[in-house]
Formats: sequence, structure tokens, C-alpha cells
Amino acid sequence: MPETSYVLVTAAYNEDAYIGKVLDSVVKQTLPPLRWVIASDASTDRTDEIVSEYAAKYPFIQLLRLGAEHKRNFAAQVHAIGAAYPELRSLDYAFVGNLDADVSFEPSYFAELLKHFEANSNLGLAGGFIYESEDGVFRSRRTNAVRSVAHAVQFFRRRCFDDIGGYQPLKYGGSDWFAEVSARMKGWKVHSVPDLHVQHHRRTGSADSWHRDRMRQGRMDYALGSHPLFELVKCVRRIPEYPWLIGALTRLATFLWCYCRRESRPVSSEFMRFLRNEQVDRLRAMLRPSGIGGTE
Repeated sequence: MPETSYVLVTAAYNEDAYIGKVLDSVVKQTLPPLRWVIASDASTDRTDEIVSEYAAKYPFIQLLRLGAEHKRNFAAQVHAIGAAYPELRSLDYAFVGNLDADVSFEPSYFAELLKHFEANSNLGLAGGFIYESEDGVFRSRRTNAVRSVAHAVQFFRRRCFDDIGGYQPLKYGGSDWFAEVSARMKGWKVHSVPDLHVQHHRRTGSADSWHRDRMRQGRMDYALGSHPLFELVKCVRRIPEYPWLIGALTRLATFLWCYCRRESRPVSSEFMRFLRNEQVDRLRAMLRPSGIGGTE
């Protein structure tokens, strides 16, 4: 198996406004994938037509049509990725990457990313920094951090991806967060590369109202077992994000509501202990004058 061989999976739901950008980015890569399975999850727009046009020109692209019509949701996205993964079983590859359908990047992106895996045999999950448009200019997302990789570009060493059992469908989202914490639990390193810029053309949460999105985030944080003190600090740090104070308060209030009700969680007690230990360590680092903190 070539050490630079990789495959990609993408879950696409009514992405005709954006998917051409990621298609152009991948077909122009200096090191293209062995296979790229794009799972169109009951799209009703021109998504299938656009992907089919590219697949006719580039044999490594495969369109996989899925399911019945449904609303956009996180669990459906994970199920679509899960349906695409078995299509790759017959191939020998060392890496597998998830790509959202609304991103773009430079032609050298994957070649440069693979150099980081070559330099560190313990690196299990990596990706670039996300840039989003503000007033017509793409700027680094405030939540970018070298310790965490955005779902839109999570790229796994195959052994790591199999080790964590792939993505898990979670009602309120957070499958990417669950995946990276699980990877660290298994002893793998997770790293995001600031020099690799990825343009995200639809801002996170813009497919839903801000109120529903912040409530979902609060439920997600609780469901994965976030430490209450860590959650408080994180929400305070999110105040500068639209819709500012009210958005942060909505997320925190939803988290506390779930906490007071002692709602059940879909994660194990082992996972929650590991996550909270990480969060407490980061809070302590924030209190040290020379420490590098962060709560995203």
C-alpha cells in the first residue's frame, strides 16, 4: 500500500450552490485520491447532475445516490458518510478523509498534508485551518486551534479511523468532536495545520436559525459530557460571535437546562472522564501566565 494513497468521502445534501468549488479543488490536486465517493443524500437540486458531469471526466469520482427526502441534519450526514465508506473496501489505501461539500483549497493541499503524517507516525487525524468570509474577505475562523480539526476537512490515518470505529451518528451533532477525542483516547495525535488554508463558503450554522443552532450546540456540549465550568468559560469566549451575548447565553442556558434535568448521554463514562480531564487541563493552562489556553 503506497504511504501517500488516500480516499475521500463527502456527504452532499442540496449543495448545487457550492459543490462545484470542492470538485474543482480535488480534481486539481497535485496528488489526487484513489477514489472519492460523494454520497448525495436525497438531494433535490442539481447536486447529482453536477457530480455526474465531473465523474464522467474523472474516473476516481463516484456518485452514490441515497435515501428518501429529509431535512438537513447531522445524523443524516454521518449516515451518508457511513454508506460511502463500504464503497472503498476493495481499495488499498493508507488514509481516508472527510470533505464537506462547501469548501475549497489549493492544489497542493493534500500533498502538503500528507507530509505531516510522514513526519509523525503517531499522527492519526489532521487537517487545515478553516477560513470564512467576513465582509467579502476570508479570515481565519475564531475557533481554529492546532489541537482540533474541523469536521469539514478531517483527514485520518486509516488505522486511526478504523480504531475509533469511524464516525458515530449523534442527534445534536458533534461527531467530529467525538472522533478526535476518541482518537486521543486511543493514543493517536490530533493536529490542525495553520499554514493549510481551507475556504468554507457557507458559514457554520447558517443553514438554520441562530436560535435553534445555539440551542443545538448547548445540547451537543451536554450530550458529549462537557465540564460545566469549561462550558461557562467557552460560552463567555463566544460572546464576540454573532448574535453575540444572546447567542452565548442561549447555548449556556440550554446546556444548564439539560444538566439540571440529568438527561441521558450517548457517550460512555470513560469518554466523558477523558474529555473532562482534557478540559480541566486546558483551564489550568489558561491560568498559567505562560500557558496557551483555549476552550473551543
